[in-house]
Amino acid sequence: MLTVHHLENSRSHRVLWLLEELGADYEMERYERDEGMRAPDSLKKVHPLGKSPVVTDGDVTVAESGAVLEYILDEHDAGSLRPEQGTEAYRQYRYWMHYAEGSAMPPLLVDLLFNRLVEESPWIISPLVAKISSTIDEEYLDDEIGGHMQFWEQELADRPYLAGDAFTAADIQMSFPLAGALRERGDYDEHANCFDYLQRLKGRDAFERASEEAGEESPLPG
Repeated sequence: MLTVHHLENSRSHRVLWLLEELGADYEMERYERDEGMRAPDSLKKVHPLGKSPVVTDGDVTVAESGAVLEYILDEHDAGSLRPEQGTEAYRQYRYWMHYAEGSAMPPLLVDLLFNRLVEESPWIISPLVAKISSTIDEEYLDDEIGGHMQFWEQELADRPYLAGDAFTAADIQMSFPLAGALRERGDYDEHANCFDYLQRLKGRDAFERASEEAGEESPLPG
């Protein structure tokens, strides 16, 4: 039996979502974040890095979002959520599966880190930290994150899903960075295609079932 080691409010929601889309059998073990919003040490008993998502399947342990989703597709999908190899849809699918964590997430994580530093810095240095954060935002993050968001908006202008006309696991993989960026920086007038896309994702029954299983609010805004 596949076990999802689910850390609250994390990327592992995508794993639950994929499994619900496929109607696959699985178990879930829940983990709560500590006071610093980090994963608990108990996750290190599952994988040495103590990160989520991670799944176990018998004596097999798989970590990293993309690798976990691909493993599940290999084991449980007959082709419904992964396009046929050699097609343009498959090329797009493979690109977005890697792009989500390879290119989209790093600037969002830097943004999150500096926002938390401002919030948690001692009062005596908080003005300096705020100034540094603002400078990094203006000199790097605004253009970097804005460029990604404009790219998504253009890509979704002529198709309902990232790999084409059909929903795929790449949409599940991309939901996390896209939703995070829109939640923090999105403006509907400038990113209408992206917001409409997220509404299509939120409207899927499997997404709702995954959210209920996790016992959390929807990770997608709107």
